[in-house]
Amino acid sequence: MAVQSKNIPAPVKVKIRTALISVSDKSGIADLARELAGLGVRILSTGGTFKALSAEGIAVVDVADITGFPEIMDGRVKTLHPNVHGGLLAIRDDAEHVEAMRAHGIEGIDLAVINLYPFEEVRARDENYAQSVENIDIGGPAMIRASAKNHAYVTILTDPADYPELLDQLKADGTVAYGFRQKMAQKAFARTAAYDAAISNWLAEDLKIDTPRHRTIGGVLREEMRYGENPHQKAAFYVTGDRRPGVANATLLQGKQLSYNNINDTDAAFELVAEFSPANGPACAIIKHANPCGVATAANLKDAYLKALACDSTSAFGGIIALNSLLDAATASEIVKLFTEVIIAPKVSDEAKAIIAAKPNLRLLVAGGLPDPRTPGLTAKTVSGGFLVQTRDNAMVEDLDLKVVTSRAPSAQELEDMKFAFKVAKHVKSNAVVYARDGQTAGIGAGQMSRVDSARIAGIKAEEAAKANGWAEPMTKGSAAASEAFLPFADGLLSMISAGATAVIQPGGSMRDQEVIDAANAHNVAMVFTGFRHFRH
Repeated sequence: MAVQSKNIPAPVKVKIRTALISVSDKSGIADLARELAGLGVRILSTGGTFKALSAEGIAVVDVADITGFPEIMDGRVKTLHPNVHGGLLAIRDDAEHVEAMRAHGIEGIDLAVINLYPFEEVRARDENYAQSVENIDIGGPAMIRASAKNHAYVTILTDPADYPELLDQLKADGTVAYGFRQKMAQKAFARTAAYDAAISNWLAEDLKIDTPRHRTIGGVLREEMRYGENPHQKAAFYVTGDRRPGVANATLLQGKQLSYNNINDTDAAFELVAEFSPANGPACAIIKHANPCGVATAANLKDAYLKALACDSTSAFGGIIALNSLLDAATASEIVKLFTEVIIAPKVSDEAKAIIAAKPNLRLLVAGGLPDPRTPGLTAKTVSGGFLVQTRDNAMVEDLDLKVVTSRAPSAQELEDMKFAFKVAKHVKSNAVVYARDGQTAGIGAGQMSRVDSARIAGIKAEEAAKANGWAEPMTKGSAAASEAFLPFADGLLSMISAGATAVIQPGGSMRDQEVIDAANAHNVAMVFTGFRHFRH
């Protein structure tokens, strides 16, 4: 229905006689315009697009000739005119609209091909405030929205990917079907919504407005997925334009399409391994269902991988492997011995690529760098009727004021193990307990309702690892234990001590802190408070 109140139906097909082309991204635009001209379509254009098409020898009319008004104010004002918007918004089957067009000399525009100033790209380059503002498009969104609203009569294209389908329809009979016009209108409104979201979110960030009255998150479809978390769920992957190194910006060198779970787990793995700076040595994290099953550092990457694998080789089967430095041939040769879903690394050597190629279904991602754990940002989670937004958990243990609360202070090695364990615990689902010793996880307990159970499970995992690797005792003996949140009672601490931990790191802040400290002193265990919690749900 074009106008419900006047009972004017939308035509099934609309003949394209006049097109308005105004684009920043000129990909394929000359070919499109040439095809349109060959089909007898009159072409109107503006500014740089007019010059580009004219240079290609395509017959094009300057919009200034239609408006009778020159482009002014450095191009800020050129299409904001009744002769343009009237041509886009007029209801062709409404006698009053037709008369208004005749009286004011307005010609109908049947096709609008418009894309916007590259604001998102400018922000991705971290341009200054003035340059960012200058790249906020005004006329473009106005014309897109006008055309999309009047999709009963106007076809709006905002994406070069849609040019071929338009031409297919026009070459068939010179018209565009209503269903296509509807689909393009939806796409157009989504585009302007995402564009405005990028602008408003940038301004909120720049002005340090933590909780703006309205919050919108926009994204561009990267790919439709076979299914979501489970086969009966539909899913798609959208990217925001944030250039943070990771799964969204990585290059897939080989392997099948990433699944919904692959993307979620790979993001978790790479964010975790990025906690370990390459300047301090190679590191490896192995993830399963968004939880780490092994993390380690070593003098070389191969050993880091083998140490991480040793923590829980059973759970590592079918997991995600994240590395903090270049994937070399020696490490690749070890990785391909185990079924793995995804490998992600900042770089990959040619020799490693050749080795991985023997496993064609193994997905290999190159990120080009590591995400900075200290960089601020936002995370979001949907709930019924809304969504939660919070700043990224960018607290790092190296930056915290650690407080020794027990009679015995930790040794230098215990302190290093504490920090290692606390880094990992930050990325484990709550309640989380992590044992670590000598630069590797000894046992990980994740996602339990009781912190005591997480401590026990981590200990059991360590015992199983000792049996699997032929060790005389589990690595929890002489380890440091980390809890991502405070220990509310001494029972959690006693479970850690029972597993063999000699040092414990936790946020502190419980009403029973003194009870927990007393228990630590009674067992000669060193304990450190961080003052920071790392809940992860």
